[in-house]
Amino acid sequence: MISPGIKVFFKSFAPLKVFFPCPVLLFEKRGTFMSTNHLDIGSFYMVFGFWAVLAGTSFSSLIRWSLYNPGAKFLDPVTYNAVVTSHALVMIFFFVMPVMIGGFGNWLIPLMLQVADMQFPRLNAFSFWVLPGSLYLMLMSNIVENGVGAGWTIYPPLSTYSYHGVCMDLAILSLHLAGISSIFSSINFMVTISNMRSVGGHLLALFPWSIKVTSFLLLTTLPVLAGGLTMLLTDRHFNTSFFDPVGGGDPVLFQHLFWFFGHPEVYVLILPGFGMISHVLCFWSSKKTAYGNMGMFYAMLNIGFLGFIVWGHHMFVAGMDIDTRAYFSAATVIIAVPTGIKVFAWISTMLGSKVSTQAPMLWSTGFIILFTTGGLTGLILSSASVDVTLHDTYFVTGHFHYVLSMGAVFTILAGFTHWFPLVAKVMMHRQKMKSHFLAMFLGVNAAFLPHHFLGLAGMPRRVVDYPDHFWFWNKVSTFGSHLSTGSLLFFVFLLWESFIAQRPVISVRNTSSSPEWAVVSSLPKHAGDELAKMAKLC
Repeated sequence: MISPGIKVFFKSFAPLKVFFPCPVLLFEKRGTFMSTNHLDIGSFYMVFGFWAVLAGTSFSSLIRWSLYNPGAKFLDPVTYNAVVTSHALVMIFFFVMPVMIGGFGNWLIPLMLQVADMQFPRLNAFSFWVLPGSLYLMLMSNIVENGVGAGWTIYPPLSTYSYHGVCMDLAILSLHLAGISSIFSSINFMVTISNMRSVGGHLLALFPWSIKVTSFLLLTTLPVLAGGLTMLLTDRHFNTSFFDPVGGGDPVLFQHLFWFFGHPEVYVLILPGFGMISHVLCFWSSKKTAYGNMGMFYAMLNIGFLGFIVWGHHMFVAGMDIDTRAYFSAATVIIAVPTGIKVFAWISTMLGSKVSTQAPMLWSTGFIILFTTGGLTGLILSSASVDVTLHDTYFVTGHFHYVLSMGAVFTILAGFTHWFPLVAKVMMHRQKMKSHFLAMFLGVNAAFLPHHFLGLAGMPRRVVDYPDHFWFWNKVSTFGSHLSTGSLLFFVFLLWESFIAQRPVISVRNTSSSPEWAVVSSLPKHAGDELAKMAKLC
């Protein structure tokens, strides 16, 4: 029950509706924050991810300002490493994962399965409400003491108590909470998709399948990360020696535990995007299903399985013998096969149709081009002999940013511009969305293409200073970073403008491509009575 005083407080925000319609309407809605409705919780994840991406982008801007000129003039080395660590952890655990899995998953899975809600609505709400506290701890770890400067991998001995105090404990606790949220959310999605679907698996849409494979990856790898983090905590506070060679431990053990989670995590970040891109391409190419629908499904299963057995390619320089290097190199190359199947299937889906130039299709096409580019640089790094040379250089940074900043983020924007009218019931400005795509496309390419040239020339990662002859490409990269940041702010304006303009969704084309659009295209509630009255008048 909401007290009269609270109601008066909310009514005082009425004049702000003209300028800030979303937050005011959100707070006015009775019991919103106690909601267990899948659309509300999906919106919570989206808003949470929006604030997280603002924080993560701010960190990335600080990094690029520091590298604009040679010499550590903007940030000192300790602060720089703390900012790099926070940028990675915030973007991965508090932007891409919550938005892709929690946001789009909660919005779309019940609609695509044509069910009322998730299997466990209260567990769904709990999974979200753990995350704000986790993000708070992560941001606090950046301002306590000197911040966590161990990188997102938090390798010992750099993460031991000798080098990091309370700030590292806060970061570890934050990762534990984020892991708990992901595990509960994954259980919910797996049970929902398995138990509540009304059709056989071969008839299920690709997005629910991608979420199910992703949930399986999280359920099997997060406990391993949690074990490694707990062992690190006991090394720090209870005098154990899991990763301390003095007591018989081995720091390489932590690398194995971390990367057994860390490499499947890469596919956790991109697999839901694969499912979304398939739906967007079908819709805007006027196709009922994607080309090779079952092949796409089995390709996702193969990617999920192979992701478990290639973690060692992150550790080629960690004292690995030649036979183990050969195995991990070969296994890594094999992953390109199912990924290539998906890329060619997406291209084939677009064939034979009049390709649309609307924003969702532009984001999807841009994703295919840039993700393929990132995958090709990954093939280069799969060779152990090449990776030993390029390890910890900016070539690696360029590779995974092409896969994430242009892969995962482009799929998020493709999905958001595609399904935003379904949830918000209003349209964003079509021409301005195209301008946003152009700015973002140019910005991310200008930011991350130079990284490959810098890496091939030998510029190391995670170092605040660099020799003078790297200045040109660093300036180009900084310009691209600022253009990308500007495009993000322009996207915020587009969201605001869409709620102010209130362009309603009148009709939806190609509803056969996915069942969730029936929610928008169906007649309003009780419309039958009105139609009967109109018939009598005629």
